[in-house]
Amino acid sequence: MSVQENSSYDASKIQVLEGLEAVRKRPGMYIGSTSSRGLHHLVWEVIDNSIDEALAGYCDKIDVFIHEDNSITVIDNGRGIPTGLETKTQRPALEVVLTVLHAGGKFGGDESGYKVSGGLHGVGISVVNALSEVLVAEVRQEGKIFQQEFRQGTPQYDMRIIGDTEEKGTKITFKPDRSIFVETTVYEYDTLQSRLRELAYLNKGLNINLLDERTGASQSYKFDGGIVSFVEYLNRNREATHPAIYTEGSRDSIQVEISLQYNDSYNENIFSFCNNIHTHEGGTHESGFKSALTRILNEYARKNGGLKDSDSNLSGEDVREGLTAIISVKIPEPQFEGQTKTKLGNSEVRGIVESLFAEKLDDFLKENPSVARRIMEKGIQAARAREAARKARELTRRKSALEVSSLPGKLADCSSKDASISEVYIVEGDSAGGSAKQGRDRHFQAILPLRGKILNVEKARLDRILSNTEIRAMITAIGTGISDDFDITKARYHKIVIMTDADVDGAHIRTLMLTFFYRYMRKLIEYGYIYIAQPPLYRLERNKVLRYAYTDAQKEAITQEFGADSKITIQRYKGLGEMDPVQLWETTMDPDTRTLLQVNIHDAIEADQIFDTLMGDNVEPRREFIHEHARFVKDLDI
Repeated sequence: MSVQENSSYDASKIQVLEGLEAVRKRPGMYIGSTSSRGLHHLVWEVIDNSIDEALAGYCDKIDVFIHEDNSITVIDNGRGIPTGLETKTQRPALEVVLTVLHAGGKFGGDESGYKVSGGLHGVGISVVNALSEVLVAEVRQEGKIFQQEFRQGTPQYDMRIIGDTEEKGTKITFKPDRSIFVETTVYEYDTLQSRLRELAYLNKGLNINLLDERTGASQSYKFDGGIVSFVEYLNRNREATHPAIYTEGSRDSIQVEISLQYNDSYNENIFSFCNNIHTHEGGTHESGFKSALTRILNEYARKNGGLKDSDSNLSGEDVREGLTAIISVKIPEPQFEGQTKTKLGNSEVRGIVESLFAEKLDDFLKENPSVARRIMEKGIQAARAREAARKARELTRRKSALEVSSLPGKLADCSSKDASISEVYIVEGDSAGGSAKQGRDRHFQAILPLRGKILNVEKARLDRILSNTEIRAMITAIGTGISDDFDITKARYHKIVIMTDADVDGAHIRTLMLTFFYRYMRKLIEYGYIYIAQPPLYRLERNKVLRYAYTDAQKEAITQEFGADSKITIQRYKGLGEMDPVQLWETTMDPDTRTLLQVNIHDAIEADQIFDTLMGDNVEPRREFIHEHARFVKDLDI
């Protein structure tokens, strides 16, 4: 990590744009939500400040602690937040940074502030302070330890010196406010671990340590290979076609790093980042990469006999089959879509990424002809399969809302044409489908029964997937199309409910469906349209009083309520078909009484790894996963 030449970083560099207001009243505006996702966002904001110090070349170690009371401590060995007087307010810069929105060293653009920053808006640490019951900041700087404590964003005393030290850096300890985060204040070790590992990959040589004092679990990350190691990690359960390719370059103060590797799967996995922020909706950097990849591989195929003059060009979908890639750019003035930073909008970045990557990829292909030929042949095979898939795909398209005949015959559609209130239950088996059709509310509930287990899409190309009758019925009924043809605005239902039996086979069918939705209709999950029904496990009856239990704990509670000495009839449901239409409606389909689990993706990278582990060809990772998680199984049908 290189240190910038002008390292002057003092209180004069802290600029105040506006005061801290309304954060506690409308926290969702600043952290997305007050759910578990927003709770973890607080940690990301604090860590972003430490990462900014690493990007500037002043920090090479970050320690993160989860304390027993679910408070968090983040320590770095950077320069430390400035502690001198800020010129405009005449208050210590540490206090200003923690109590004023848009106060920080990220706006000036000169050599002494941050050239590149993930915390673009400068609101992060002050928002964390506002949403914490207590926050204590310690800065090691100029031979002293400076400290200040805040409660719900309000200083409890003036900044003070509490000791001497030869170290440098910042230590932030905060405890989320339970009156704000009413859903949960419990931090998830796996969520923190996943993001810290990601940051270590993206910042070559940075040492990041995590310790959970609640359980004693710990993890240390340091990757000298950077994003090359990241790609190899993502492909660890797949058969790689060649060693990972790495390119880097810079132009107009924009730094570009790209690593890619093809594997034997049929899935495309491209993850893009800007200033360490995961831009999961892509943006101009991702567009530039895709454009260069398609153009250069087509040029290579034409020059080297892979494509004849009469052949059509390989499509972007063809050249990205089986590709795992990481795109990481560092930009002085990034333009994100909102504070959540999900899509990069800088128009100049596309051309820079495209030209830099095209030049490096062209050189690599010329210098590595055997690897180049393997990549080219994979794309050509994908193109042949795409043509076969095109014909099958036509069968899944509903040409207009009036052509009811184009819908699958097994679909019992609802009468409503308002997608926002319409829902479709994808039901396992004809027997359960029959009960669901009779028990539903026909106005807004559609039923699509599926026969048996659908194809495992993790092990098949799109042409084979689209030839599967059950998958084709799902695509046609939902109406959005799939893959590159997907259009979320054409969704015919805003609730797509997977309803399977509460046994091992039901869980397998559910996993197969989720794998398909994740790989080919991911936006349905991202938009919150996918749900999992929760049918009861038990039916309990005493003296004609009927109750349902959805868990073993509920069964025990109802048993106690009925009385231990009473005669209770308990039925363990093995399948949905055991319930008559009225029971199925009352327990699983009535909006007033049912329980639905909404499927979401907090971490696309982790989701990709889990689906690959559970549904891929490699047996050993699946065996290890089962061995690690077997202790959590409560009910197992044998």
